[in-house]
Amino acid sequence: MTTKDPLGDALKVARAHMEKAIESSRHEFSTIRSNKATTSLLDLVRVHAYGNLMPLNQVASVAAPEARLLTVTPWDKSLVGAIEKGIRESDLGLNPVTQGGIIRVPLPALTEERRRDLVKIVHKLAEEGRVAIRQARHEAKELVKKAEHVSEDDQRHAEQQVQKLTDERIKHLDELVAAKEKEIMEV
Repeated sequence: MTTKDPLGDALKVARAHMEKAIESSRHEFSTIRSNKATTSLLDLVRVHAYGNLMPLNQVASVAAPEARLLTVTPWDKSLVGAIEKGIRESDLGLNPVTQGGIIRVPLPALTEERRRDLVKIVHKLAEEGRVAIRQARHEAKELVKKAEHVSEDDQRHAEQQVQKLTDERIKHLDELVAAKEKEIMEV
């Protein structure tokens, strides 16, 4: 016979939702440009291919052979122009150059003003992550309140655990923000 643990379930649900929020924020941070070339920088670029708007990584491979250069190798050479156009039209401020079927994307140095703008974007994305974490906390507390056949002490203890988990996850998110901010502001 198995016993149901509604308080433990609420904590598990909260932990899963909070981890998902952190992973989502981490992925969003990886798409924001710093002074180093990363392949995830082009994750949000969309390309007109085969009559559809497709993510760049579904029509080409992206590599970072140097610190300030990305290379894009289309799997179908007829898409070179569309890929180049997609990169140019993205709001990343990049100017790709095609050389023999390979698209080279040099990363210009970031100005101080652009770095500060990127930091603001990181903080905005982080706040969205914090909101998602707080929403998970709220949902977990609602589950705890609705739990039947549970003493008030157990409910209070479960709510304290949920709050402790929330504080830990927000602290972790703040550490990710600080690391990304340092990476962006590095000259």
